Amino acid sequence: MLPCHSTRMLIMNKSATPGYLARRFFLTTLASTAMLFALPTLHAAEPVKIGLVTALSGPSALAGEAITRGMTIAIDEINAAGGVLGGRPLQLVRRDDEGNPAKGVVAARELLHRERVAVMFGGLDTPVAVAIVPLVNQAKVPLMVPWAAGTAITRNGAEDNYVFRVSAVDELVDISMLDYAIDSFGTKKPGLILVNNAWGESNERGLKAALEAKNMTAAGIEKFEASALDVVPQLTRLREAGADGLLMVANVAPSAQVVKSLDRMGWQVPIVSHWGPPGGRFHELAGPNAGSVHFVQTYSFFDDEPSPVRDRVIEAMKAKYGNVNGPEDITPAIGVANAYDAMHLTAMAIDAAGSTDGRAIRDGFYQVGSFDGLIKAYDRPFSPEEHDALSPEDYVWARFVGERILPVGMAR
Repeated sequence: MLPCHSTRMLIMNKSATPGYLARRFFLTTLASTAMLFALPTLHAAEPVKIGLVTALSGPSALAGEAITRGMTIAIDEINAAGGVLGGRPLQLVRRDDEGNPAKGVVAARELLHRERVAVMFGGLDTPVAVAIVPLVNQAKVPLMVPWAAGTAITRNGAEDNYVFRVSAVDELVDISMLDYAIDSFGTKKPGLILVNNAWGESNERGLKAALEAKNMTAAGIEKFEASALDVVPQLTRLREAGADGLLMVANVAPSAQVVKSLDRMGWQVPIVSHWGPPGGRFHELAGPNAGSVHFVQTYSFFDDEPSPVRDRVIEAMKAKYGNVNGPEDITPAIGVANAYDAMHLTAMAIDAAGSTDGRAIRDGFYQVGSFDGLIKAYDRPFSPEEHDALSPEDYVWARFVGERILPVGMAR
């Protein structure tokens, strides 16, 4: 096609001489032939695009950056080992959702239909993830969730489900939160303080089920807006109802408002939280009592057990990012760890698929075998019936010690 098109353009140029036309036609034909023979080589080197929709600005930007870094370190390792599909490098393409579901949908559509990503990562915030799920299922492009824990994200009821997750799951976290409150603080009548959105609703259902399973009753269930600057009225009602502990579900800024409201009330009560607080500047926003909140995590870089994977990732982070001098600077750890493991598992699924076709990659996840990750050693983590790679056995409990997130009981 190229020679004909070039000849057509030259014939239309009346100032061109016959000799020039002949020479130009020969050169164009030669270039086109060379290009034709080069096509397989070019195709082999064509990047496989991996999309990421996450909060890159706003209160949760730190978590979005952690996810980016975890994916990037994994992609660097994968590309250094030859990429996927026999030599194609992975390429990360990011979009900022600002923690807003509407903006997340716009970003996801752009990655799906303009960038043509093979797999999309996304869902730092459950409301954003829930909004994206129908898009990927319709487009038949896998979505890997490295943070958002809403139960319905992976268990979305779709007959043809393309959503996978390497992260916590609300209904499992809720059981763990209640168990931890009972075992660590002797809580008998917990009060539920939940952000008023899809994530809060997901955990309300899970916490109610967890309480019912233990024949326990909540002192009360209070909700508040993510933009609230004062949660004193809701907390006052819980205190008056006899709450001897709080089970909290909210992201960074609203969680900080709960702590500051408790300070204003002078109420010292144990707080067991989902993992919203470590997603940003909680230790700054919450003030001196930020360390009173115990929250669930899926990983900590502070561990006395030897781990070659952990050591390799820490060294790679130190080499690539100037503000990382050690594990204390890799925060929030779950963003890095979940994304790192998820990216490696995704690359394995792409190789198992043998192509970038969405349905083939979806089925490729079911063929993923063993992988030694940061969080654990995986062994066939996905199946048509199970799209979540982690279980409560993979959860750890942590809190802020100054600016650092450390496992409970560890202070250094």
